[in-house]
Amino acid sequence: MDVRVQEEPFDAAAEYAAFRAADGRGATVMFTGTVRGHGADADIAAMTLEHYPAMTGKVLEDIVAEARARWPLKAVRVIHRHGRLTPGEEIVLVLTAADHRHDAFAAAQFLMDWLKTKAPFWKREETASGPRWVGAKSSDDEAAARWEK
Repeated sequence: MDVRVQEEPFDAAAEYAAFRAADGRGATVMFTGTVRGHGADADIAAMTLEHYPAMTGKVLEDIVAEARARWPLKAVRVIHRHGRLTPGEEIVLVLTAADHRHDAFAAAQFLMDWLKTKAPFWKREETASGPRWVGAKSSDDEAAARWEK
C-alpha cells in the first residue's frame, strides 16, 4: 500500500511517472489538491494542517483498503501533506490505476470524498483578521455520504 503523510512538498509529475511505470494498467487517474488563496469570506495567506501521526497513517491506509475492496484497482498512491502551506502549494495527491477508467475515476472520487471527511487533519487558515480553524462543510459530508453502504 502506498500511503505517505509528509511535511515536504511532492513532485506530482515525478510521482505520476513512477506510478505509471508499472505495466498492465488500462486507466490511471491523478488528482492534486492545492491551497486556495481565498476562503468563503477572506483571502488566505497560509493554511496549517495539523494531525496526530499515530492515527493519521492508519486512517489513510484504512480508506485506501476500502477503495481496494470496492474496485478492482491495480495500484493506489495517496500522499497528504501537513504543516504550514501557502496558496498554490499542493496538499494532496491521489493516483488510482485500474483496467478500466470507470473504476479508476470512481475510486479516486471515493478516496477524495473520504479523505476530506474521515482523515484526521485539523486545518487553520491565516487571514488578515487573524487565524481561524476550518470547520467541516456540509457539501463534503454530502459527497462522502453517497459512498456509505
